[in-house]
Amino acid sequence: MSNNKTLLLLGSGAREHALAEKLTRDGATVHVLPGNAGIPNSNPEIDPLDFEAVKAFAQAHDSKLIVVGPEAPLAAGITDFFAGSDIQVFGPTRSAARLESSKVWSKEFMRRHGVATAQAWPFRSDNIAEARVKAAELGGHVVVKYDGLAAGKGVYVCASPEEAEAAFDDLQTSYSGWFSFLLEEKLTGPEISIIGLTDGHVIRLLATSQDHKQLLAGDLGPNTGGMGAYCPVPFADDNVLATIRRDIIDPTLRGLQHEQFEFRGFLYFGVMITPTGPKLLEYNVRLGDPEAEVLLPALDSSLLDLIEGTLNGTLSRQGVVQRPGAFVGVVLASGGYPVSGFPTGFPITGLDNLPAGVQAYHGATRHDAAGQLVTNGGRVLVLTAHGQDLSEATARAYEACRVVSFQDMYVRTDIAQRPAPVLTQAVVN
Repeated sequence: MSNNKTLLLLGSGAREHALAEKLTRDGATVHVLPGNAGIPNSNPEIDPLDFEAVKAFAQAHDSKLIVVGPEAPLAAGITDFFAGSDIQVFGPTRSAARLESSKVWSKEFMRRHGVATAQAWPFRSDNIAEARVKAAELGGHVVVKYDGLAAGKGVYVCASPEEAEAAFDDLQTSYSGWFSFLLEEKLTGPEISIIGLTDGHVIRLLATSQDHKQLLAGDLGPNTGGMGAYCPVPFADDNVLATIRRDIIDPTLRGLQHEQFEFRGFLYFGVMITPTGPKLLEYNVRLGDPEAEVLLPALDSSLLDLIEGTLNGTLSRQGVVQRPGAFVGVVLASGGYPVSGFPTGFPITGLDNLPAGVQAYHGATRHDAAGQLVTNGGRVLVLTAHGQDLSEATARAYEACRVVSFQDMYVRTDIAQRPAPVLTQAVVN
């Protein structure tokens, strides 16, 4: 990478705010495309899917590095677009991004390379009747996954034949024309997020984290893009992590080396700790959101150095150091989220009075015509608190939630407060 350490960051959410804040702290000058009202050096006029515009901006600002936040530019092939140029992209090629952009292809990859995962059956929109029969055979205890990108949605976790039927009906309503989907056996157990930086050979893991996908306390209600997260995860001790590495991470790395594509970027493992051992639920080819908003404040090492090492072949010589304590991030969402059509444009107050040890990451904010900061989407803000332990960090995060307000604000009330799971011996054998 060039010595000026000027880089472009693609994306517009709280994940990108956390990335920009961390990379700036590491010494980089960061331009965010398009960014949002809370991220310094945002450039709302640039569409990150307009690769020619991104290229022109990079050249105008003498930037030789592009860090990609969301999945869409990766799935569209931004890394391939810049291949052979003097601009490096931190993110996998379009072929490698299929680990996230196609649930069906991803499951086939897991099977090919011996990654521990759930049983699954691929279907198409023209044979949903067969999927209904299979779901009935499984008593409705299934997970239905739309094949393509769905912005953290498109996944239906069913516990009865009626719920499975409703999932199929919603698939047909939500996605017109021909599409593929996956029917998986429903696994049980606590979930954790394992995220690292990899060059396809070496991986350097960040802290363990746990997302809260469902809208309502007690893990009830519809799936969202994530209502909060925390790190590190107390029950994910060295024994649990050793089993995950053996059964999931190491087979994945062997698979990356075997496949005919290049992977240099973030790799996310969504893992469920089942009674028979850890199983991989999904890959993402970028940082999770809201996991990024706790993982990056927790990272003491230079993310900039880790990215450079991933791209230039020196990752094996670098370690990862975490800050002590715990980090809890709570999402402040618009009322009505995740269903589309909820109102936005409400003024946001209280950000100037956050308690000590709390960072606000902007997810969906803008300035109105009068210059007032207002809501601009579903997940408006993430408030991340640092504490000596999980209970202190959680208390600080919710104290901050009481300071910030906007009309119809919704906050899930039990982030980082799930009961500690009882793990079976199979998990650590």
